[in-house]
Amino acid sequence: MHIRYETPSPFHVALVEPEIPPNTGNIARTCLATFTPLHLVGQLGFRTDRRAVMRAGLDYWYDAEIHYHRSLEDLFTALPRARFLYIETDAPQVYTDFKFAPGDVLVLGRETKGLPLDLIAANRDRCLMVPMPNDRVRSLNLATTAGIVLYEALRQVR
Repeated sequence: MHIRYETPSPFHVALVEPEIPPNTGNIARTCLATFTPLHLVGQLGFRTDRRAVMRAGLDYWYDAEIHYHRSLEDLFTALPRARFLYIETDAPQVYTDFKFAPGDVLVLGRETKGLPLDLIAANRDRCLMVPMPNDRVRSLNLATTAGIVLYEALRQVR
């Protein structure tokens, strides 16, 4: 059972089918540090039972506000008034050029495949990217990207 923050962030972070436990652990720590609820969507690439979490050294895991959803549709139903923003490496809009608003949900996909292509195609106007000047780098680490975009969103509204 996870807690709910008394003074939550105006944002949410959602990870769709994350595969790498340390990435999710780092994102959970960032969410805890900023009082941002974390949503884990779909099939996870790792276990989150108490034994697995403690073995991984995630002693803060149960202090974070974490919600589990079976599907993206369940996430959308759980946050009906939210605006969902999709973070992708090849998105048309740079995250710093976007005007964030309280209630936004930052959605990131699997480390190996990103978000579903049909989801991206249907929401191009809400797809954001973190620019990478070195074109030899395929993508940034998921936890790094989540932190960069979340802190910019927080900066804009505070």
